[in-house]
Amino acid sequence: MSPSQRTVLVVGHGMVAHRFVSSLLEHGHPAPSVTVFGAEDRPAYDRVRLSSWFDDRDHRSLHLDPYPDGAVEVVTGVAVAAIDREAQTVTTADGSVRSYDTLVLATGSRPFVPPVENHQAPGCFVYRTLDDVEAIAAYAAEHGRTSGVVVGGGLLGLEAAKALTSLGLKTTVVEFAPRLMPLQVDDGGAAALQGRISELGVTLHTGTRLDKVLVDENGVATAVQAICGETTETIDADLVVFAAGVRPEDSLARSSGLDVGERGGIVVDRLCRTSDERVYAIGECALAADGRVYGLVAPGYQMAEAAAAHIAKEVEDRAFTGADTSTKLKLLGVEVASFGDAFGTEDGAMSATYSDSRRQVYRKLTIAQDGRLLGGILVGDAGDYGTLRALVGEQPPAAPEALLLPAGTAGSAAIGPSALPDAAVLCSCHNVTKGAICTAIHDLAEQGDGEVTTKQVGVCTKAGTGCGSCVSSIKTLIKVEGAGGSSGLCEHFTQTRSEIYTIVRRDRISTYAELLAKHGTAAKEVTDGCDVCKPAVGSILASLGGLLAEGESKPHVLDGGQAALQDTNDHVLANLQRNGSYSVVPRIPGGEITPDKLIVIGEVARDFGLYTKITGGQRIDLFGATMADLPKIWQRLVDAGFESGHAYGKALRTVKSCVGSTWCRYGVQDSVKMAIDLELRYRGLRAPHKIKMAVSGCARECAEAQSKDVGVIATERGWNLYVGGNGGARPRHADLLATDLDDETLIRTIDRFLALYIAEADRLERTATWVERYEGGLERLRSVLMDDVEDRGVELEALIAAHVEAYTDEWRAVLDDPVKLARFATFVNAPEAPDPTVAFEPERGQIKPLLTLGRR
Repeated sequence: MSPSQRTVLVVGHGMVAHRFVSSLLEHGHPAPSVTVFGAEDRPAYDRVRLSSWFDDRDHRSLHLDPYPDGAVEVVTGVAVAAIDREAQTVTTADGSVRSYDTLVLATGSRPFVPPVENHQAPGCFVYRTLDDVEAIAAYAAEHGRTSGVVVGGGLLGLEAAKALTSLGLKTTVVEFAPRLMPLQVDDGGAAALQGRISELGVTLHTGTRLDKVLVDENGVATAVQAICGETTETIDADLVVFAAGVRPEDSLARSSGLDVGERGGIVVDRLCRTSDERVYAIGECALAADGRVYGLVAPGYQMAEAAAAHIAKEVEDRAFTGADTSTKLKLLGVEVASFGDAFGTEDGAMSATYSDSRRQVYRKLTIAQDGRLLGGILVGDAGDYGTLRALVGEQPPAAPEALLLPAGTAGSAAIGPSALPDAAVLCSCHNVTKGAICTAIHDLAEQGDGEVTTKQVGVCTKAGTGCGSCVSSIKTLIKVEGAGGSSGLCEHFTQTRSEIYTIVRRDRISTYAELLAKHGTAAKEVTDGCDVCKPAVGSILASLGGLLAEGESKPHVLDGGQAALQDTNDHVLANLQRNGSYSVVPRIPGGEITPDKLIVIGEVARDFGLYTKITGGQRIDLFGATMADLPKIWQRLVDAGFESGHAYGKALRTVKSCVGSTWCRYGVQDSVKMAIDLELRYRGLRAPHKIKMAVSGCARECAEAQSKDVGVIATERGWNLYVGGNGGARPRHADLLATDLDDETLIRTIDRFLALYIAEADRLERTATWVERYEGGLERLRSVLMDDVEDRGVELEALIAAHVEAYTDEWRAVLDDPVKLARFATFVNAPEAPDPTVAFEPERGQIKPLLTLGRR
């Protein structure tokens, strides 16, 4: 029988099955002779990004591309119960029988749950499917749970921990091995990872065995009992997630008499055929010819393509003989990568290591005796992963220790993908070389259809369409090869942030949807944007809101479609803290405050059990607020005359000041008044990044103005203006822009500086970096701002004037709008109910909520 007449049945509809079917269609297999049975009542989805469901609770964003109409019969919600190999039929759970010429098993794996007491009690879950994550979220919300334990500290366990923290649960991870991610990182890497995760408020117990799940009188999970050495500890757990590994789902194969490995997995040959040549097995259910069960998607894809090539063509032109098990992930916000022979198991292997315990960064390369790169581990800084992984088996272009050092460090030798040989594999998921990617870039550029994008390269080569770890390398190659793709904001906009700003202002665009439809890629394909362009455009719309409003009320950041663009903190106008609570930061212009207002802050902190701290920016922060309490707290503060301090947004934070000439015997100008004037002028001004200012009343610099984005220092004749300072992760001394300015000139110059920065800076770029890279340097910037050589002064000043005129307090607007207030309900079915499970403990003599969590 020819391949074109074969009926192919696929059991399972995960990522690997989807790749198999897609590959089979690409080989020209005719429709509709392919049928797929999926036990889940959903189309195929991206399980690698399962945890992203918690960001928007929309499973549709995870769906994989549908097959062409009529090409494949997809049966969802129906499991295959039995295989009759002699009759070449399968029987489904609903009793129907289907015949096959070729059967492909892509049944994946099942979660491993340790056989501990009460592991099936209500409140115990596994973390494997969309049904699992939806059940976890529903249980946490419905029952008001406050604490969770994840059993397993590997890839899946840390993903589950991220999910629980996003639900606001106090999270503990219990791992039997002596370190986290024991299969991917060594002790040094695990220490850096553990340090970073601990800083996020997740409690870690390594070298610890789960003994039992403790339940209440109703049999519901309340805690776990864990053993570390000779110590037994009870850990509160309203919710327990088992993520301790997986096992091949080979039960169907076993019952049909197919050969199965001693430790599980369906035995297959290099063409992914089982002991029955009419039956194939691919993905996590298969025991490959090299004796391994691969638990990663990239090897599964390669198996899928090998099987599809053989079934479609009946030739052995593609085989699966092993795969790269390199991984790069972002777990709880921490980059972790492992590639090649990460542990240096080859005889005579050596290693070079870089470790920075302050930054919790760990980088290690293993090297063969002949100098070949064997592999490596990267924790906290995995930016070079794509290039280093592609160099495995090659002589690196520089000494390993030089490759490990951070860029800019003396002796470092950072290299990019352009330095790789053409034969180097950049996309391990689809075995795509650098040479193939560069050829595609050149071909696309010659077609002249605008700038080349990574998505276009993916369509041509499949590179970047798997795990996505090679996308940054592809972007770099696009730029190096002259196709210009890396200048765009993201996949959905070929323009830079500055160009988008100009378009929005010129065309008076007021919504993200309008901008995407007119100037994005939506004209070519439907898209909802991404987490890069949405907040960037949201910031631009907020920055220009006053100008675009033309005398009408300025749009609020939580109005309509604008709300969907905001970052996590802006969603609720408060900073999310490490323990799941929120901070409240009222504005105190210039640090000047009346006794009555101090009393109000104290009373609010006392009544709501908030931890208070006077910050370096001369404000009083209140920590530990629940989301439901935020409107109540702000109602009292607003009634007392306070307004939002914008501590949550990319906007002006504070204008710090000394006491100036009013009180200080050295002060030569009224720094307090100037600080208040500046803060009230620029409050709420949205920008590419946060902005901090300071005003010092004399050259003694008590307000530390020269470490701020905008710094003002008094002189006998006026004010000196400094710009581009930064006290952050990379401190920078501000540059002196102008001297001895009068009040009017000072404010006009700051207006122009901020407006120009907002118009021209890149996404998330601080003023320090922007000033450093400004074309023409400080002298050119000075001539633009002071001498108006580009004739933009009126335009720049108009932006700030419009902002000042249209400014309204964001929290007052929320309190006056029932629709906006509704987003602050903890649970939609109990919007007014306080959480009775929250207990409190003192923190340095003050009440600090959510760190000790009780129960009913």
